[in-house]
Amino acid sequence: MAHEYRPSAASTASPEEIARFSGLADAWWDPDGDFKPLHHLNPTRLGYIRDSVAGHFGRDPLADRPLDGLTLLDIGCGGGLLSEPMARLGARVTGIDAGEKSIAVARVHAEQSGLAIDYRHAVPEDFAATAPSRYDVVLAMDVVEHVADLDAFLAAAAGLLRPGGAMVISTVNRTLKSLALAKVAAEYVLRWLPVGTHDWRKFVRPSQLADGLGAAGVAIADLKGMIYNPLADRWSYGPDLAVNYLAFGVRA
Repeated sequence: MAHEYRPSAASTASPEEIARFSGLADAWWDPDGDFKPLHHLNPTRLGYIRDSVAGHFGRDPLADRPLDGLTLLDIGCGGGLLSEPMARLGARVTGIDAGEKSIAVARVHAEQSGLAIDYRHAVPEDFAATAPSRYDVVLAMDVVEHVADLDAFLAAAAGLLRPGGAMVISTVNRTLKSLALAKVAAEYVLRWLPVGTHDWRKFVRPSQLADGLGAAGVAIADLKGMIYNPLADRWSYGPDLAVNYLAFGVRA
């Protein structure tokens, strides 16, 4: 019988957040389920990751496998919604998550999809002690607004990135606009997300993210907002950082 993973005493993982997402784990790959917004958002996030990472490493983003041979760590991988496309783009992917049920779902789905992805039940500060090497690319998508200690999480994540490596983060800004749209509208009006998914007080301003990453040796090279067009029912990225945004950073 598998034993429940216990993060270290100083873990950046929030027990409440682990419990919340563990309760939803079976819905990861249901495009009309609790994670429908992530399925809808994924093409925009994937395009940004592919283009930014390929550009940084001098690759053609339109090649069949532009990330071929790059090692990539997906922190907070959940059921593998980003890990699997990254593997298809050629990266050698490791995915870690604090939720044991999510990792179990991710492993089964990767096996069914014929993808070799190394999934581990771990948080970054504990995984760093056993990681076989540092990674070319580290992703932390829709994670930092859920952690217990933002600066400690960013330091642990940056410590898993090799010098010259690239980090991509997506999160939600802490503004009145994000309170109205990403919290009230998304959870209570449109019912895109289960009530309680987000705590607006934990949303992360770009300045906070830059300070935390900078202290860990990662400089933000690009910021892009993610904007939803309700008339076209699609996401795109642009200059408005007021709600959802993406950050691309490089370790010195």
